[in-house]
Amino acid sequence: MLFSGLWACKSKQNALQPISAPTLEKGESFFNNNNDSAFYYFNLVATSATDSLVIAMAYTYMGIIQAYEGDHYGGQESLLKSLTYLHEHRNKDQECLSSDYHELGNICLNLKNYEAAIDYYRKALRYIKDPDDRAIALNSIALTYQKKGDYDQAINLYRSLLVKNKEQKKEYARALSNYARTKWLKDPSYPAAHELKHALQIRKDSNDSRGLNASYAHLSDYYSSSMPDSALYYAEKRYGIARQMNSPDDEAEALAKLITLSPPKLLKPYFIRYQYLTDSIQTAKNAAKNQFALIRYEAAKNKADNLQLQKDNAQKENQLIVQWFMLVLIILISISIGIFMIQRYRRRRQQIEIASRQAIQEHQLKTSQKVHDVVANGLYRIMTDLEYKGPVDKESLVDKIEILYERSRDISYEEPTISRLPFHERIEDLLSSFGSDDTRVLIFGNGPTLWNHANAQVQIEVEHILQELMINMKKHSQGHSVVIKFERQNNQLHIHYTDDGIGLPPQFKYGNGLRNTENRIKRIGGQYKFEHPDKGLKMHISFPIAQPS
Repeated sequence: MLFSGLWACKSKQNALQPISAPTLEKGESFFNNNNDSAFYYFNLVATSATDSLVIAMAYTYMGIIQAYEGDHYGGQESLLKSLTYLHEHRNKDQECLSSDYHELGNICLNLKNYEAAIDYYRKALRYIKDPDDRAIALNSIALTYQKKGDYDQAINLYRSLLVKNKEQKKEYARALSNYARTKWLKDPSYPAAHELKHALQIRKDSNDSRGLNASYAHLSDYYSSSMPDSALYYAEKRYGIARQMNSPDDEAEALAKLITLSPPKLLKPYFIRYQYLTDSIQTAKNAAKNQFALIRYEAAKNKADNLQLQKDNAQKENQLIVQWFMLVLIILISISIGIFMIQRYRRRRQQIEIASRQAIQEHQLKTSQKVHDVVANGLYRIMTDLEYKGPVDKESLVDKIEILYERSRDISYEEPTISRLPFHERIEDLLSSFGSDDTRVLIFGNGPTLWNHANAQVQIEVEHILQELMINMKKHSQGHSVVIKFERQNNQLHIHYTDDGIGLPPQFKYGNGLRNTENRIKRIGGQYKFEHPDKGLKMHISFPIAQPS
């Protein structure tokens, strides 16, 4: 998948050929091939160059890379930093200004901040002179209006693009497909098939893989209600082109569509591939964010160390010049100060490195826990429904998948949300969902008054604790009966879990799931205890409940 801002950066490079910036050129050689190396060299330029335009370009590239890797807020910060080095009245700065504003528009569009996106795209238009680049910016504005639901504005812009781009096949096909889709979104009875297929044919003739991906997606959406077989055909075509392009994000979106349209017998392999892709995409994006933060940290530390060393050397030289007649005494003092400063510097560096590693590890642990709770456990519950709950209700299944997909895409900055359903009903639904013909789940004491004065954080942690226990039961216990009893004594709430499975082996080691469960119990001030009867497993959990004020 090409970077969304690449078109502007390509033209910018030509305009800056007289500028001598070998490190920037080194970063450009890695751009879109090895993002870690590219980011390293661009960050080196941003923190060491003296030419304001070269610094601005480095921050622009860094922002594009961060946004592509899913770090939208980090990309936004880098692009805004780039703008501080540019001046709108300097001709040589204007192409970089257009790149910054267009990429800021893309980020706001991805974050669903449509008004800000439109404002940035219009600012980019002020500095774009190339007709093809203007067509791309106008298409971005029209797409933002479409996403916003302002279909009339989008349709008017697409009409103007159709007139302007008659001779430019690729841009004409893009405008035509988007125009037909917008007309259909405004009026579901609009016959968009002819225009959508015409755009598809142009893209086939032009061998435009990314355009074909969009056309197949539009046609699949268009036929979803009226002709499900045709919708499935185009969804399969989109899946094929996404795999051909080696685009994991597009492949995941195509799989989500296939899951909604395919017969039940084909769902499981799609689910397995979808789970693998979503896990891989999220892991790669989180790793990239951590790597970018580490690169910036190391660069800042090295710069600070160099400045400190220069300062120390200058002080020593001045002391030697002024007090040359006390040479012996100065040498002794300098040696003592040098040893002290080196020891202090080493201690400080060790403290900084330890704090940095701890911060990164904590971030990785929180992200890993979110991926486990949201993606792994969510998919396991859906697959359990498919395996044990009889005929599949496609609409309910699609809703669950869509919620899971949206949450997994935004997992890096997702805040926990509280359901409007009463908490005791949520617990009842959660535990009951693990019952089947082979496994009986019995629940006692889970009444509405039990959870009075339990705050939102306690509710969130308890729900994840119970979900993890039930998933481990389903995966490992081989039991046929599970009993969960709730009771409240004084200021403590007690949960007693019992199953008749195989229990825990003597050399049992905690996995990520139970380790997360242990951390959650400690986080709410609770305690837990395992018992090992002759058969099965017992676990007792207790934690404090806030009293009414």
